[in-house]
Amino acid sequence: MPWAMRSGAGCIGGGSGVSLRQNAVSAVIGRLVYVSSGAHHGVRPRMDDLLWAKRAWSGFSAYAESKLCDVLLAFAVARRWKDVRSNALEPGWVPTKMGGPSAPDDLHQGWVTEAWLATSEDELARSTGGYFYHQQPRAPCAVTNKTEYCVPLLPLPSWKVAGRRWVCFSTCSR
Repeated sequence: MPWAMRSGAGCIGGGSGVSLRQNAVSAVIGRLVYVSSGAHHGVRPRMDDLLWAKRAWSGFSAYAESKLCDVLLAFAVARRWKDVRSNALEPGWVPTKMGGPSAPDDLHQGWVTEAWLATSEDELARSTGGYFYHQQPRAPCAVTNKTEYCVPLLPLPSWKVAGRRWVCFSTCSR
């Protein structure tokens, strides 16, 4: 799925009638960890053009917007369902196929932070609505606090992409 198609909403694949009632979310999920990127700091999502139909395509900007929307979704879930631990993290610029061999960050620390948020009993890891980098809180992009990027966390219509049905939920709830 292209980055721009991910950027506007949190997508849950499968098409089995996903229900996000509070009890179902907390009983089944418990903890959600969204992998974002430092690239999200330099963008503002175009909520009127999440699928890039009205503007020239920019792969990096679409990626950065999708990562910002991951943070918005993590924070929206944390606000909506208090008993679900929902956090986002920035693994750093790491040496992967995407990051390239000269990326300066520690690949190990990226996945350690993800696993720590998902499983640790550490008080900080059991928090919700946070943004982390190498197991430490980090300030997300200031846009995450702006109300113009927040809409109700409600189910949106589903659609088929690549033969799979995707059920989507908008990105913010205040």
